[in-house]
Amino acid sequence: MAKELRSGYTTGACAAAGVKAALLFAAGESWQEIELTALDGTQLVIPVKAVERTEAGLTAEVVKFSGDDPDITNGVSVFTTVRRLEQEQPGIVFRAGEGIGTVTKPGLSVPVGEPSINPGPRQLIRNVVAEVLGTDQVALMVTIAIPAGVELARQTLNPILGVEGGISVIGTTGVLRPMSEEGFKNSLVPQIDVARAAGFADLIFVPGKIGERIATGWGLPPAAMVQTSNFIGFMLEAAAERKVQRVLLFGHIGKLSKVAAGVFYTHNRIADGRLETLAAYGAAEGLPQAEVCKLLAATTTEDALVVLQQAGLQEKVCQRLAERASLRAERYLFQKLKVGTVMVTLAGELLGMDATAREIGEGFGWKMPQ
Repeated sequence: MAKELRSGYTTGACAAAGVKAALLFAAGESWQEIELTALDGTQLVIPVKAVERTEAGLTAEVVKFSGDDPDITNGVSVFTTVRRLEQEQPGIVFRAGEGIGTVTKPGLSVPVGEPSINPGPRQLIRNVVAEVLGTDQVALMVTIAIPAGVELARQTLNPILGVEGGISVIGTTGVLRPMSEEGFKNSLVPQIDVARAAGFADLIFVPGKIGERIATGWGLPPAAMVQTSNFIGFMLEAAAERKVQRVLLFGHIGKLSKVAAGVFYTHNRIADGRLETLAAYGAAEGLPQAEVCKLLAATTTEDALVVLQQAGLQEKVCQRLAERASLRAERYLFQKLKVGTVMVTLAGELLGMDATAREIGEGFGWKMPQ
């Protein structure tokens, strides 16, 4: 019998619970366990570790609980400080404390210059203020701090997205359900919005650090690059929805040869037909049966390339694979956008590219290795 996975609560829910606890503390009421209604109606009960008066206001500490989701913020302390403001204009002002990033690039759900506290958490906080005080139209400053966020931000896409100084306070509803793959996929999408907001009509999709490193070395602009991880198909669909005109797939042949075979989720435990794809295209170009068997017995894609190279077929096969990857990607998207493909080795050697890839690259002014 499968174990039922436990849900948790987001950093945004922690912050909202901290605000409610601080307001209850000020009113002399019990604050140690907070009942919170998530934005999807789910009822959460969140324990509060501490509330104390500080020079900055009333500060509550809530420890993040992620349930069975492998969230990097599980167990960290979320500090929320609430302070009344003496101003005529009512409303809640949000501030970034230690470990919370600030938005520096357009395209995200929060304007440039604002603390990276997403709309969901902001609404949760407004809701608890209205619940306790009867209205959210009060002059309050809410400062959120996650001291561990300074280091944790290095494990996120925040530096790429232009969120500087820490992590983001996130959560669509406040409930953290153990769907880490879905959450990770969705966390990749804002890269597209940021690149579009920076003025790029064409984008460069790199499955990982190898492609990013080599593409940067070729002079392609990092601001136009989008990391897709294994979710190439999902990210292509997201680009099409956002009216991106052209996408350049740029990466190692081991990953992009899977796209040539019509595989758009490229995790090696799900789809590892790299050698089979190279063998099929090698055979189609005349690779002898004995060499096909040798290729299939190779340990890595790079080893398989040696077989093709010795047979004088590496250039032909890789060129065909690049063309095929673009064709399959455009077909996958029902021709909603144009795709070009560049396949490289680990060392950055060009193996194959199609005409669309060359057009996009030249438009970016790339400097290909000679």
